[in-house]
Order: sequence, then structure tokens, then C-alpha cells
Amino acid sequence: MKSNYDFSGGKRGAVILTPPGETRVTIRLDDDLLEWFRKEAEEAGGGNYQTLINLALREFVAKKKEPLEKTLRRVIREELKRAV
Repeated sequence: MKSNYDFSGGKRGAVILTPPGETRVTIRLDDDLLEWFRKEAEEAGGGNYQTLINLALREFVAKKKEPLEKTLRRVIREELKRAV
């Protein structure tokens, strides 16, 4: 280690820039939920648990935008498959 370091050219903020179209946020998640996503990412052969959380949120939003008739048809098809 050096006895002195020069930080005069240093900048505050994230070291790695956030890609366009993404925003860095801080949220609080329950430990068990976060552990589940980490485990899923690990079992899938690696990857990023944050990507899985993003996909889960996208799926939730897509279902919320789904018209009622389409939702009912999807649920009925799923239940018929289970009954057979």
C-alpha cells in the first residue's frame, strides 16, 4: 500500500454505468423472497437474480394489462389441462 493516494481526479457515483433503459434503484425485499430468486438463478446455471426479479415483475404487469376475457380463457385452458 502507498502511504498517500491522489483522489483529486476522482468522481462520485457508480463505478459501472447503468445501461440505457434501466434505472438503478434501492428497494427492500423480504429475506426469504430474495433467497428464492438467488437460488433459482443458481439452479439455472448461474446468471443474475436481479434479472429474474425483473422478469417476474414484467410478467405480473403483463397479466394486469390482460383483458378479463383473455384472462378467463387462459385460466380455463390451464384448469382443463390439469383435469385431463
